[in-house]
Amino acid sequence: MQNDVRYELYNVLFGKSQVRYGRIIQTIASYLKDSETASETLKSGKHFKSEETKNLEKFITLNNLWVREIDFSKYVSEGAEQKVYLKDSKYVLKLNDSIYYTSWKDYLYNLLLHNYF
Repeated sequence: MQNDVRYELYNVLFGKSQVRYGRIIQTIASYLKDSETASETLKSGKHFKSEETKNLEKFITLNNLWVREIDFSKYVSEGAEQKVYLKDSKYVLKLNDSIYYTSWKDYLYNLLLHNYF
């Protein structure tokens, strides 16, 4: 049973299992993981996250994934790490700064698990 859960989690995080809205999240997390070097993982959290942010922005730009149609006048609410805006009558947009995570990859893994369960 314990191994089943472990394999299930592994498959979710590394793109072997489908997750609602997960394919792009899995792809970006994999890109960030592949962009890491051994020395980067040993550096201080802020420096590592700064480098990771540059890689994330590069990936988003190369794949034309920037969300450009945020209407900031449709602000709804905010929490400690995100601001929420209405997109339309059915959807919202959440802008997250991942302050509770030492890396964007960890944030994306958390998002995958949240969407899976």
